[in-house]
Amino acid sequence: MLMETFFRITFWFIFGGMIVIQLYFASRLRLAGEHKAADRKSIEREGWGCVALRAIRSISLIAFLVLYAINQPWLEVISAPFPVWLRWMGVALGVLSLVFYAWSRTTLGKEWSSPLQMREKHRLVTTGPYAWIRHPIYMAMIGFLTGIAFIAANWFLIAFLVVSIVDLALRIPKEEQMMIEEFGDEYKTYMQRTGRLIPK
Repeated sequence: MLMETFFRITFWFIFGGMIVIQLYFASRLRLAGEHKAADRKSIEREGWGCVALRAIRSISLIAFLVLYAINQPWLEVISAPFPVWLRWMGVALGVLSLVFYAWSRTTLGKEWSSPLQMREKHRLVTTGPYAWIRHPIYMAMIGFLTGIAFIAANWFLIAFLVVSIVDLALRIPKEEQMMIEEFGDEYKTYMQRTGRLIPK
């Protein structure tokens, strides 16, 4: 029981850490006047189906978090029988993912955009983690979601992780095509020396 309480508290610390980091970078973009909402072209680039799936996924996560915070007894039905060592691995993975996410966002700076759209005078970032992989933020998010799923030992979060990976698998080729259209051979050369999510 004591160990379970520890993992629940750790879950909220790591999840809260991700929210704080995202709010920090969002506020920096707003203060710099760089915040840019999704336009119709960026939505069409991703496809309305993917946008709708992302909205449903977000709502379902919020609903789960509320229930997880209330700690209803019936949630035991979707508990996963993960060993303690795996949950500890989740803690380590969660913390490392926060650090990697913050590093990636810092390196990308104002070039970051949640919608698939380019900024004026957009520059290609190839330093920091981008020197080895093209999508370190996505890699950090996969690590984060895996970490909290292991910590909470919950099948809903495992399913959420799988759906998120599918979503990214559909999004990444569209994002790379957008970058090729913008940067041409420069981006193609960059693709040849880097991996998508893990270094070549």
